[in-house]
Amino acid sequence: MKIRARKLLGTIATVSFLTIYCLLAMVVGNSIVQRFGTVGETVYFLIAGLAWLPPAMLLVRWMQRPDP
Repeated sequence: MKIRARKLLGTIATVSFLTIYCLLAMVVGNSIVQRFGTVGETVYFLIAGLAWLPPAMLLVRWMQRPDP
């Protein structure tokens, strides 16, 4: 697959993943984590705010791979 096609697919995948991930993180944070108080919410949203980075980094690494 050419780099241009990988970048297009990777961009679409990244935007889709982040949209779904953010919505799910908000639902979980609002319904489940709310019982743990302010400290629990802060810890959850700190972890949830950083958890999307490894999948996004893998996608970017795949997108930047040189053409065969």
